[in-house]
Amino acid sequence: MKILFDFLPIALFFGMFKYAEGEREWAAALGTEWLGFMVAGGVVGPAEAPVLLATVVVILATMAQIVWLKGSGRKIDKMLWVSLGLVTLLGGATIYFHSESFIKWKPTVLYWVMGGALLIGQLVFKKNGIRSLMGSQMRLPDDIWQRVNLSWAAFFTAMGCINLWVAYNFSTSAWVNFKLFGGLGLMFAFVAVQAIYLNKYMTDKDGAS
Repeated sequence: MKILFDFLPIALFFGMFKYAEGEREWAAALGTEWLGFMVAGGVVGPAEAPVLLATVVVILATMAQIVWLKGSGRKIDKMLWVSLGLVTLLGGATIYFHSESFIKWKPTVLYWVMGGALLIGQLVFKKNGIRSLMGSQMRLPDDIWQRVNLSWAAFFTAMGCINLWVAYNFSTSAWVNFKLFGGLGLMFAFVAVQAIYLNKYMTDKDGAS
């Protein structure tokens, strides 16, 4: 359920973009009315309106996630704060400059921050981030935990590169499709392959395989 919660802002971004893409004149009028004071020139055109409205939605959705977690007394992951900071900064630049390039960089920067945090944590601080998250759910030999941590760091690095490749080699609409379905699909595929690999290394509470 957590992964669905994490992907909710992306799903809302996708929904708003697709709707606005089919109603560009409406989107441009709404964007000019509500975002005119935030954009250079004060006018939102039909071409950029879908991504601008979707950007506003994803910023508000990420804020709502934090407010809901805070209100329900739940822990807010550091990466959610990082995500809010990035989507606000890069999303704000997208809105002001009428440029989708900024928001397209957001997933890549977030992936690389997560991958870098895992790598630096293991190599510099001798702390295994994935073990801290999943250690209570499974038991693995120490060297396998290190491999798992490094594999996630590599996965996030690769995802950041793939996002940029899609963003700059395909249409914005194709990138939006990848952002939701491609990202979620690759994540599930990676988790599935890793689960198969780790199955033979898992031990029970007594340390037996």
